[in-house]
Amino acid sequence: MSTDVSYLLSGRALHTFENLLFSDDPAVFGEVVFDAAGSLAVPLSIQGQARTGRLLITHGAGAGLDSKMLLAYRSALAEEGVQTIGMEFAYLREMRKTGRRRPPPKVECLVGELTPACDILSQVSQSPLWLGGKSMGGRVASMLAARDGAAGLVLCGYPFHPKGRPDKLRLDHWRQLSCPTLVLQGARDPFGNRAEVEGYTLPGSVTVRWLEDGDHDWQPRRASGLSQAELICLAAKETAAFMSRSR
Repeated sequence: MSTDVSYLLSGRALHTFENLLFSDDPAVFGEVVFDAAGSLAVPLSIQGQARTGRLLITHGAGAGLDSKMLLAYRSALAEEGVQTIGMEFAYLREMRKTGRRRPPPKVECLVGELTPACDILSQVSQSPLWLGGKSMGGRVASMLAARDGAAGLVLCGYPFHPKGRPDKLRLDHWRQLSCPTLVLQGARDPFGNRAEVEGYTLPGSVTVRWLEDGDHDWQPRRASGLSQAELICLAAKETAAFMSRSR
């Protein structure tokens, strides 16, 4: 798919966007809105410099980019030289507007939402664009990468199966994944724990890094002697190292 960047993001908006993407300020953080389909305004938040890499990141089903885990992870990535470009799906933005919770649409619809953002960023970016996300967002990113390709994937707490349904695997499209793929998974994640995932046959392009005693949000139990902050810091370092090795 090819999209006219000047149509999606023109004039002042394009200038602002490029200033954020290529800022010399290591603490850069800002937001720009582009028109995804002639009628829908989609905000993208840019954080950090792309010294190591650039990652388009989306959120899980029940919480947006302002979740404690994603806020901390993006900040830690910025410290490691990974720029993140955050996108929230339309249903989540509508939840914010109305104050009413609602389920996400079918995952295929979310792939359609992510596509124009990926397209515009791939054209504007001067470095390879990686895709990723938390839980559902990672699944959406992986489906887009399986269909259209990507420089790489970072999947945070991938939902290998629905909670309590280890027989219903969400891996059919993984056979089409050829890009470097990093999975950052809590060892106790109820959507795919270590014992389960180590029994799967995954593509050779996939690397799984286990976050000791972490749950779906990388929160360890107190008895482990670890903290969520430590696991998030480790995940950010693993992400930066993986992206650097995969250049």
